[in-house]
Amino acid sequence: MRHRVAGRRLGRDSEHRLAMRRNMVASLFEHETISTTIEKAKEIKPFAEKLITLAKKGDLASRRRAIALLGDRSMVVEEDGDFVKKGSVISKLFSELGPRYLDRNGGYTRIIRLAMRRLGDNGQLVLLQLLGPDEKVEKKAKKAKKARKKIKDVAEEEPVEVVEEQPQETPDEQDQPEQTEEVAETAKDVQDESKQ
Repeated sequence: MRHRVAGRRLGRDSEHRLAMRRNMVASLFEHETISTTIEKAKEIKPFAEKLITLAKKGDLASRRRAIALLGDRSMVVEEDGDFVKKGSVISKLFSELGPRYLDRNGGYTRIIRLAMRRLGDNGQLVLLQLLGPDEKVEKKAKKAKKARKKIKDVAEEEPVEVVEEQPQETPDEQDQPEQTEEVAETAKDVQDESKQ
């Protein structure tokens, strides 16, 4: 039984999973969007978000911790047939991505499902993306706007007349309609059984 065993195995041994996670997160930080399967995306998303949280701190200990977790891979671009080094993933993480998300508490990435399926095993493909710098937290504003609109709609409706209900008086034995003899006998039998 696999009680309390966290994470997905992804058909790999532990070293391969660790290397794949590091490579995919480094590619995510380098290109800011990658295409992968839904299972891999769900597995690497928390790792990427923890590294961005380290980058938000920005101190030397956080930088060393990020290098230990991710490695310091160089970013290389091809220009005129030559490969040119354009910095490293850790430098981009701490200089661009960390400051971008200073005002955001988590939720730095998103998973977008694609309509395409992978050709070999028909796996569900997704895009794993970092949120852009212009995408701010607007959930509270949207909820408040919806609530204001709902209140306004209710206020615009015509007022409904409220009718107060009269308290019901307990009927006295004299006010009760005349009961037939059969109903009276049944009521007496029920009362006798409840007393016993």
